[in-house]
Amino acid sequence: MSEYDNVWLVIPAYNEGQVIAGVVEEARKIFPNIVVVDDGCTDDTAVHVMTTGAHLVRHPVNLGQGASLQTGLAYALAQPGADYFATFDADGQHQTADVEKMVALLREGNVDVVLGSRFIEQNGQVPWIKRVVLRTAATVSPTARKLKLTDAHNGLRVLNREAASRVRITMNGMAHASEIVSFLAGSDLRVAELPVDILYTDYSRAKGQSLINGVNILFDISLREQSRR
Repeated sequence: MSEYDNVWLVIPAYNEGQVIAGVVEEARKIFPNIVVVDDGCTDDTAVHVMTTGAHLVRHPVNLGQGASLQTGLAYALAQPGADYFATFDADGQHQTADVEKMVALLREGNVDVVLGSRFIEQNGQVPWIKRVVLRTAATVSPTARKLKLTDAHNGLRVLNREAASRVRITMNGMAHASEIVSFLAGSDLRVAELPVDILYTDYSRAKGQSLINGVNILFDISLREQSRR
């Protein structure tokens, strides 16, 4: 038995065959329950996942990270005894030690969602241009300001069962991060941030979204918010 038997890691994956087994095996040293969502991969990601002991769910076609997270959360919510749910990247950027801290805060019962932040504490890992863009995005976003977030687009999040049950991710691409923040800002869920360490390896940098794509995400969210008025 593990103190983390009631915690599920949800890992969306698209063509991560080079690293996925190592990421999952390392995470399973602490968290026994992991579901990897193969988002229409065209490489051997699924083959590697099946060697790790993690659960595997497969999309027949690529739907995007937002859809993968929704699929993974739905799968994890259906598992007996699941109380806490962490969204965790497949490329090795996230650290299980941060998830442990976030789960500990949730277990105190004063918050429903804990979001990771690269900017509460100084982290030299974050490239300076990425730091500028992400801090600007958090500053100009009305929903991020409402929640007083310092990092609105961090993929490391931990939710309790109530929060995970209420999240509905409809934006299938990378804009889901802004959609989640928008949902939280409009809900009565209690949200906190904790500092986390992100490891930017050569591999994760190559896989990461471009800054132009980040601008496109903000534009998509802006149009979405305008349409709701």
